[in-house]
Amino acid sequence: MPRTETVLRTTHGATTWITLNRPESLNALTPEQRDRVIALLEEASADPAVRAVVITATGRGFCAGADLRTAAPAARPPAPGDIARTLRRGAQRLTAAVLDCEKPVIAAVNGAAAGLGAHLALACDLVLAAESATFVEVFARRALVPDGGGAYLLARLVGPQRAKELMFFGDALPAAEAARLGLVNRVVPDAELEETARAWADRIAAGPTRALALTKQLVNASLDSDRATAFAAEAAAQEINMATADAREGVASFVERRTPSYEGR
Repeated sequence: MPRTETVLRTTHGATTWITLNRPESLNALTPEQRDRVIALLEEASADPAVRAVVITATGRGFCAGADLRTAAPAARPPAPGDIARTLRRGAQRLTAAVLDCEKPVIAAVNGAAAGLGAHLALACDLVLAAESATFVEVFARRALVPDGGGAYLLARLVGPQRAKELMFFGDALPAAEAARLGLVNRVVPDAELEETARAWADRIAAGPTRALALTKQLVNASLDSDRATAFAAEAAAQEINMATADAREGVASFVERRTPSYEGR
């Protein structure tokens, strides 16, 4: 029998769709899946033909986190540094691949997003959620510390007090409440999730790709910078962007009172 692909890559126009495909496990991530997602994000980032990315999943779960059931039992206690090294090479590298991707990344969350799965979604630039979706900071339930950059992401999205509430209690957060807190951009009926994600991705893919990449970098760095550093980064980004064909097209279309046609370069 042919091997079932656990991560699917499809293309729609200038958008790469990355779909987790282990519905029987609620798309809990194996190390192989995680590494495949990272590789696909890096490829999309480097490919000028790709102008947007969507991450979604099959079945009723978006991602139940890291798949602990597939981990081989340790023959000995971990040596000092082993766990930190594994985390840097694994969960943190996945989150960083989303944050560092030069193309806008949309999460289309079709069901439960727990642990690392929640952080995979929240690292994305835009988050769409089906009405049935939930977000769960499950770590404290297992006496674990959040990984995949969760504390970094949540504190910046909802503030430290709310982040601690979500992480201390580990309660399932319905999509509507996640939207109210600012974790989700929009909640849509389950049947409309793919259509809405496709429409958003098409709009982004038709936009000025380099300007969006630079904008993403500025926003992501803004909370880690003082004003002088942020202003210097903004000025440098403007200098880079004004040399692009799309910037010239944007100005020309405004002067000529017509709709711009961006080529992503």
